[in-house]
Amino acid sequence: MGDRDVLAGLDELDWAALSHAYGPADDVPGLLKALRSESHDERKRAVHELYGNIFHQGSRYQATAYAVPFLARLAVDPATDDRQEIVHLLASVAIGYDEAHLPRGVDIAGWRAEVGRMRAADPAEELRKIDEWVEVAQDEGERRVRSWRRDMFDHAESLRYAQDELGVYDAVRAEIPGLRRLLGDDDAETRSATAYLLGWFPEEAADSVLALRTLLASEIVTGVTANAIISAGLLSDAELIPRLREHLSGPEPLLRWAAAVALARLDVLDPEIIGALASASVDPPEADVAPGVHFLEGDPRAYASQTLAALDAKLPAESVDAVLEGLSRSAEVATFSMATAALRLTFGEGAPRPLPPFKELTEPQRRVVRVLAELGPETWRWGNFVEIVRAWNLPSTHAECRAYAGFDALT
Repeated sequence: MGDRDVLAGLDELDWAALSHAYGPADDVPGLLKALRSESHDERKRAVHELYGNIFHQGSRYQATAYAVPFLARLAVDPATDDRQEIVHLLASVAIGYDEAHLPRGVDIAGWRAEVGRMRAADPAEELRKIDEWVEVAQDEGERRVRSWRRDMFDHAESLRYAQDELGVYDAVRAEIPGLRRLLGDDDAETRSATAYLLGWFPEEAADSVLALRTLLASEIVTGVTANAIISAGLLSDAELIPRLREHLSGPEPLLRWAAAVALARLDVLDPEIIGALASASVDPPEADVAPGVHFLEGDPRAYASQTLAALDAKLPAESVDAVLEGLSRSAEVATFSMATAALRLTFGEGAPRPLPPFKELTEPQRRVVRVLAELGPETWRWGNFVEIVRAWNLPSTHAECRAYAGFDALT
């Protein structure tokens, strides 16, 4: 299929009248054409710029949905190089950052209901609710943050963004039947990326689980299998449970981990599954195989810990200890999900207000505070990490956290 066929209609759209992160989207056609370049560097540049303009820091825009059909046609055409990169881009524009949807998967019914609620809402009433939210802030620092968010609130703009994001999701969903065929592609990277993509569309589950089962029946590449297993779990494919149990007791660590994650998502919980998740929270399987695990940016430790933290069942103490140990072995960006899981397991919705003396905390609570305090300054310099600590009502500077835990001041 030639460029003219794959990108037919591209130049007929008024891209300058559409918007993305930087204003008029008139640069998008050239970037889409560059995805067919013979130059790897040119294709890489185009993907990078598309992540920056139609998917800017997780946001999606008016122009994003218009780009989706062209991206999908490029992805399914064997003449396109680096198709796995395009499939990943389609997953990103559909759902944003996957951490927002894990470990349960996309709650599409809730998503649609929320956008419907926003459409029907009275802007004045929405602002009144935010004013009340500001008033019930627990302290002055929290009140300042909430007041800033109140000052930035614009209902019409929030609704537009919400509608754009759901519109992009539906645009990608419309392409899933065609993209699903890539599970049979000769290229393992493309199969793996496609297996990852399918897990985010529960409304397409009926056909997707059949395709994933077919793939799993013959797939020999570990990374592809791991991504397919997790997506099948996200799509609630209970018929795969016997095969998942085989992987759970099998010789391949990455597949044992993936099976445990999927079985927990299917609400199949027993000591073997909990134990496998706890073990992966401390010593995760190697995920740098090619193709790698795509979920949570290829972080099996964080995914295992988040899965444990989301379980309604009471966990044995050793599982909580495993998550805390995993947090102690993490640093910088890798601590974000780990800290969230550890704090949820030990403090629930947050530390009491006012914060009690350290000695009055439970032992798991004291331990998580000590672990946080002992993380290095390279982790505490991340605003994302500090916001997580603050969200659980704990001291949110490194020095204050160390002092609360009874450690010496940093030198």
